[in-house]
Amino acid sequence: MKIAFYTLGCKVNQYETQGLKEKFKSLGYEIAADAEEEADVYVVNTCTVTGLSDRKSRQYVRRMKKKNPQAITAVIGCYAQISPDEVACVEGVDIVAGTNEKGRLPQLIAQWQREHRQIRWVQEYERLGETYEDLGIITSMESRTRAFIKVQEGCNRFCSYCVIPYARGAVRSRPKEEVLREAESLLHSGFKELVLTGINTALYGAEPDFPREDSGLTGVEILIDAISKLPGEFRIRLSSLEPTVVNAAYVKRLLKYDKLCHHLHLSAQSGSDRILSAMNRRYDRKEYLDIVRELKAADPSYGISTDLIGGFPGETAEDHRDSLSLIGEVGFCKVHAFTYSRRPKTKAADMKGQLPLQVKKSRTQELIQAGEAAAKDFAAGCVGQKRRVLFEEKDGESGLWRGYADNYLPVYVDSSEDLSGQLLEVRVAEVYGDGAKATVV
Repeated sequence: MKIAFYTLGCKVNQYETQGLKEKFKSLGYEIAADAEEEADVYVVNTCTVTGLSDRKSRQYVRRMKKKNPQAITAVIGCYAQISPDEVACVEGVDIVAGTNEKGRLPQLIAQWQREHRQIRWVQEYERLGETYEDLGIITSMESRTRAFIKVQEGCNRFCSYCVIPYARGAVRSRPKEEVLREAESLLHSGFKELVLTGINTALYGAEPDFPREDSGLTGVEILIDAISKLPGEFRIRLSSLEPTVVNAAYVKRLLKYDKLCHHLHLSAQSGSDRILSAMNRRYDRKEYLDIVRELKAADPSYGISTDLIGGFPGETAEDHRDSLSLIGEVGFCKVHAFTYSRRPKTKAADMKGQLPLQVKKSRTQELIQAGEAAAKDFAAGCVGQKRRVLFEEKDGESGLWRGYADNYLPVYVDSSEDLSGQLLEVRVAEVYGDGAKATVV
């Protein structure tokens, strides 16, 4: 049987899809190279951060059911967990499985083949935090150079706009030994960059019963310290750290690890203290900037990317200007701007001051434009510098080799050699496209 996967959302979802691909491959399934291929089984690994994510999931189910009406369609993940009844009512859905039931999918497909009736397997929220669902050791990724390692599951921060704690449950951390085994396997397979990811990576090891380290290390530093001691030429990247959990002192400690990339995704969500409080973010603008200052003191071209929400309930024009000014003050290398979307179960959904859609979209567009300008300025600030770049592939339009510097600057190089998978030192020459052109040193 051929099985196709369509993945929406975060790096955790991408990691979990890869785990499922390896599981199904071991069971004799043929894995479709593309989500749009005709297949016997379609799996939609969903996101529910915004209403748009939900809609994309429904659209894909309907489209694939038209392509092959006889195919089995399974909807898994966060949208299925939060809104199982809604998902079950989408025409063509055969299996609905929640966030902690992905590994059960082969058995659910076999059950559907026996019974030919819709199957739903979604745990109650209260039970989500009981176990960490282990999909096994990942040995490959679609990218030949960069591999994700999921290190924890769940979140207990309950930001007022975010439904993910309800979709993923309480914090569960993966044992250090399992993370190390996977890291060694991926390095043995030739990967040069390991990206540590989770629902809230900064909460790694936060459970009261999580084993304490004799070294006194805490949080994700436990893993960075251990992985950095593995042999070979490679680098470690953090997918994100939440300022709701870490502070400037903690981030400063991470700067000593040479293999850790000079890039951090530090999600701000707003530049306004008033809105940050309403979001239940548990830090203010000054505390956020304190972290930024530590990073920039170590490397003025340290790459900091972020998320910002446009049009949160009650957001005034002044609050919005605070977010715009934060972009300029930090000098982000990348800004992901999202239009506020009311999500079920969240406090923000019932707040007064819900803004008209056109206002939310307009403000989001301004955040996007300011972020693009900041990215250009960031690239310009790197001109003349030497940076280490992991090259990934040849750019289809320009014919140049493309990769990412340690600080997440997209770098383009003209070379007749195959640079894919090579970790090379370059000198940044000029701003170009979404990044910069460079020459290999």
